[in-house]
Amino acid sequence: MKVLKILEGNINERHLEKAVEVMRGGGIIIYPTDTFYALGCDALNNHAIERICKIKGVSPDKTRLSIICDSISMAADYARFDNDQFKLMKRNCPGPFTFIFPTLSSLPRVFKGRKTVGVRIPDNKIARELAAHLGNPLLSTTISYEDEDSAVNPELIAEAYEWAAVDLLIDGGDGGIVPSTVVDCTDGEPEIVRDGKGELE
Repeated sequence: MKVLKILEGNINERHLEKAVEVMRGGGIIIYPTDTFYALGCDALNNHAIERICKIKGVSPDKTRLSIICDSISMAADYARFDNDQFKLMKRNCPGPFTFIFPTLSSLPRVFKGRKTVGVRIPDNKIARELAAHLGNPLLSTTISYEDEDSAVNPELIAEAYEWAAVDLLIDGGDGGIVPSTVVDCTDGEPEIVRDGKGELE
């Protein structure tokens, strides 16, 4: 697994493009968000999504899938939300929230048959720049970990995933340990279904 150092305050464009090149080729990366480090790939690549689900030991048919977008504008191409929900995102994004919306048909076949998708626009410039440079969302799922150190330390994360088919890790410094707040927006009033980092406005 290749490790590239990218810091939020001083993003190395060459390293960023290398990570995007890996994803465009169907590769898997580990990268920082505003909550945990996450496994990510091109959200429009079925094979890559299936690889991530295999690494996590989950079924794509039975697992809620989330995407990382760089903006509300990008999210609107893949999830359906109304004007009030747009305003909700505008107040809270970028931020540590996962908004559950009805999915649109622009997502690939692993999303077919599922009615919802989690949308994240994280308060982490590296994550947003990855989506912006890729030109479409990343599929995103939190890394597996045994304890707090192995969740936040990039060196320990790299060691833990040395066995897995992960192509690249972006070392963005110590990660977080509090998950995103999950907000279900599929049925009337937004409902917090998981309390996590951040306070919804």
